[in-house]
Amino acid sequence: MKDYSIQTLGRCIGAVLELVLSPLNVKIIFQVSRRRKSSKVPGLGSKVPHDIRQRYVSFFLEEFLKVCATVNEAFGKALKEEKAIYDRCGSKNIYLNIAVNTLKKLRDHSSLSIHGKFLQKGKTDSFTGAALYTLFKEYTLSEEQLKENGFPEPNPEKPGSALLCNRRAKTAASDSFKRVCSRCGGIYTVTSSGRHVRKEECNYHSGKVLRHKVPGGLETRYSCCEGVIGSPGCQVAKLHVHDGRKENMDGFVKTLIKPVPLDGNYGAFALDCEMCYTTHGLELTKVTIVDPSLHVVYDTFVKPDNEIIDFNTRLSGVTAEDVKSTVTSIRDVQAVLLNLFNADTILIGHSLENDLFALKLFHNKIADTSVVFPHRLGLPHKRALKNLVADYLQRIIQDDGKTLLQM
Repeated sequence: MKDYSIQTLGRCIGAVLELVLSPLNVKIIFQVSRRRKSSKVPGLGSKVPHDIRQRYVSFFLEEFLKVCATVNEAFGKALKEEKAIYDRCGSKNIYLNIAVNTLKKLRDHSSLSIHGKFLQKGKTDSFTGAALYTLFKEYTLSEEQLKENGFPEPNPEKPGSALLCNRRAKTAASDSFKRVCSRCGGIYTVTSSGRHVRKEECNYHSGKVLRHKVPGGLETRYSCCEGVIGSPGCQVAKLHVHDGRKENMDGFVKTLIKPVPLDGNYGAFALDCEMCYTTHGLELTKVTIVDPSLHVVYDTFVKPDNEIIDFNTRLSGVTAEDVKSTVTSIRDVQAVLLNLFNADTILIGHSLENDLFALKLFHNKIADTSVVFPHRLGLPHKRALKNLVADYLQRIIQDDGKTLLQM
């Protein structure tokens, strides 16, 4: 059977590596020909003046000239982009709003695409070993950033136990048998073993809450179904689930300090974990680790310690069949990682605090693309990796479980 996860993680982690490299302070010199092809706008309409449409075609053309191979290609894309905006709008104001946002995205894309092309033409070849390690080190999180982003910290009063540093964890009442559902936000009760006292369906929205500009103000809707806030969920799960960030904080290990390598290269690896919901919260079901050359150095399914409630297959791609025969435990994984990593190894990924909680691993040398490319609204908001890759690298990666299994 083809190992879809290795291919997928290779693409995802390759994208993560490129995202971390893309902000390099590399001076790119390019010229745009002043002798541009005539950019006459076809299909004039009364809702938007011709001179405004002409202006934005010129703006778009200038950006496409930076990334397209020929003037004809750039010209065609500029016209197509403007026509799409014109067809969507109902008034001059809406046209201007969409056009301005599109132009901003094009400028961001063209700038980073040029950086990417520069790197792909051989400049990355010089970034290997100690040089690459030094480069990644520039993007590692500070102690304050680790705290702000909720990375696990050792509990000084209880060896092997973690502290939750951020204040974003969902908490229920002081009752130790109450849990807050990670999906719908409802409170439910569990037994001492973590099982549900009462089995009830969870009705929830799988998408994020997004705000859209509409005539007269802002409109808030769910990205999954475009339902308004407060509308019934568009997804149904058999049971409520929780992440266990408050209750399941034992069994952590810490990467070890090791002798300085002769070349000063402590190593850098990208990693990604998949988790499922169990009676004790989120637990590890798969871990994949890739080196800077995109060679998979470790890839395994993991058997959770506790009873599985939901495999979360829609997001993880992991099924019951995948873990049915595995005997690898989280302790086996930790033993491998402590041998592979050291305290100064740089771990690269997206929102790695979730992965470290799943691995039950304390580690401080982190290069996280969710921090390198922060959300414009700041924490707790974070941009999705698939959106970053689409915006900056023009690639499509994992969207849901079906896409993951088909790659």
